[in-house]
Amino acid sequence: MRINRYTVKLIKEGGINYSLEEAVISPEIAKDVIERVFALSTSTVEKLGIITLNVKNKIAGLHLIAVGSLNQAFVGAREIFQQALLNNASSIILFHNHPSGNSEPSDADIQLTKKVEDAGQLLGIKVLDHIIVGECGEYVSLKAKGLF
Repeated sequence: MRINRYTVKLIKEGGINYSLEEAVISPEIAKDVIERVFALSTSTVEKLGIITLNVKNKIAGLHLIAVGSLNQAFVGAREIFQQALLNNASSIILFHNHPSGNSEPSDADIQLTKKVEDAGQLLGIKVLDHIIVGECGEYVSLKAKGLF
């Protein structure tokens, strides 16, 4: 019987310089980072990703995890935390856009956030927020609204 042996490595392939805050300490800063890097407010399809943060809330990585259709992007906790674990993240901020322009969270958005938060507790990775980007700079922080 043949048994495969694997090694997982995180390899930094490069980076792009952005003028960003030292630490992500508010939903406004998170939204600004998301918009500068991914320009979600102008996207015609739904996209979901995470900001991974170290113990000092400095950005370890930005990950676009799912690109969907006009009104949905399918993703599970597995795909989200795979990226967070590879970044040695202490915490994450979920984000996605609503191409309709309306940044109000749906029931599915709230359920996903709670599911990811529960998974994060098991893994020791805190979910700090879930930012939904609309159009013209509008956004909603689920944490600020007390939705998780």
